[in-house]
Amino acid sequence: MATLFGVVWGVLICSPIALRAHRRVAGARASILASEVGHMRRSAKPWKSLGPIGAVLGRLSRARSERRVLRIQIRELPLVLDLLALAVNAGCTPYRSLEIAIQWGPEQCAVAFRRVLGATAIGARLSDALGYMKDDALVLAPVAEVLIASEQLGTPAAQTLARLADEARADLRRRAEARARVLPVKLLFPLVFLVLPAFGLLTVVPALISALDHL
Repeated sequence: MATLFGVVWGVLICSPIALRAHRRVAGARASILASEVGHMRRSAKPWKSLGPIGAVLGRLSRARSERRVLRIQIRELPLVLDLLALAVNAGCTPYRSLEIAIQWGPEQCAVAFRRVLGATAIGARLSDALGYMKDDALVLAPVAEVLIASEQLGTPAAQTLARLADEARADLRRRAEARARVLPVKLLFPLVFLVLPAFGLLTVVPALISALDHL
């Protein structure tokens, strides 16, 4: 009888707490879904009224936006890795390290990390949410793999994150050198088709006009 009374009393005490937790999870899920749907509607609205042409233009616009985000994430990656390595060295868990990266890190990578923490707020495990990020943001896939290993196996992540930061900086240098090598080729078009004709108009044409006037 005492055991039954204890069980009933425990259920009565825990029910409000469980109900409140369920409401918070549902509220977080609704907030995240509303944000994603609102973003999709805002991005699709300008092209929706143009029919098939608008659909093509919308796809091109989304592809351009994705390429821009990819370039920004590549530039932001070394700083993000440094922040995560610093947080892990300070004894932070992977979850807390992501919070620090969101608070102090650059914006585009922080957006991907917010989605990870948002997924955990609606019941997903951190390792699963990081797996989703690895599939969606290829630039951040190495970060996700390191944090997943640290979360599931307790693998030290600081040295790996520092090594990834060095590799990311080396990759940025290689990309900058490649752009510098391509720059002279890109400058040929304005030089040949704009600068040289303008130089001819300002120097040769006045001399020809003057010579014709004296004939």
